[in-house]
Amino acid sequence: MTPVSRTADTTDPTPELRQRWSLTVAEARGRKHPTAPDPAPYADDLLSRWSEPQRRYHTVEHLAEVLYRIDELAEYADDLTVVQLAAWFHDAVYRPDRSENEERSASLAERALPELGVGAARTAEVARLVRLTVTHDPAPDDPDGEVLCDADLAVLAGSPERYAAYAAAVREEYGFVPDPDFTAGRSAVLSQLLSLPRLFRTPRGYDLWEHPARRNLTTELDLLRGA
Repeated sequence: MTPVSRTADTTDPTPELRQRWSLTVAEARGRKHPTAPDPAPYADDLLSRWSEPQRRYHTVEHLAEVLYRIDELAEYADDLTVVQLAAWFHDAVYRPDRSENEERSASLAERALPELGVGAARTAEVARLVRLTVTHDPAPDDPDGEVLCDADLAVLAGSPERYAAYAAAVREEYGFVPDPDFTAGRSAVLSQLLSLPRLFRTPRGYDLWEHPARRNLTTELDLLRGA
């Protein structure tokens, strides 16, 4: 599948995302499905979910960014279409005050994809990849998991300014959590990430993002501990 080119400085990524969704679903079906439903309403539903008001970081823009990063890492994927579908679903259900978001997102994929004419094997693999984003710790023999997790974590390697904006958006999503509790919880997340032998498993992801991501995570953790 040929990736859709990214439009520079796009303020509204939804038209491009709709195009990408249609192409990805067509590729995932793998053959003609004359009775399969139009994928457009499913795009409407997913984009509506990604646009919910409680989101500050896990937004349509995040979805678009993950898909662009998957494009960068496409050569490492076994089934690029499955990884792209997993990106669409990986935070489709997102409530900052709930702990089962990934499970509910995977369940959504398990319901929606068969309706769209996607086969059982690919549906199961999409759901597995979505559940993998709980830990972002794919096995060494899981190239599709490595691509999805690297793409999802690429935000950690942004410039100091972009990373600060990301961290601020995460704090906004958890605005209902008192500062001491947020500091403790966020510090645990950062420490868990820093404890991984490698944040990025693909060769390109590691070369591009490992060191700036560790720098950013360490800086944020130091700031939290000094707060």
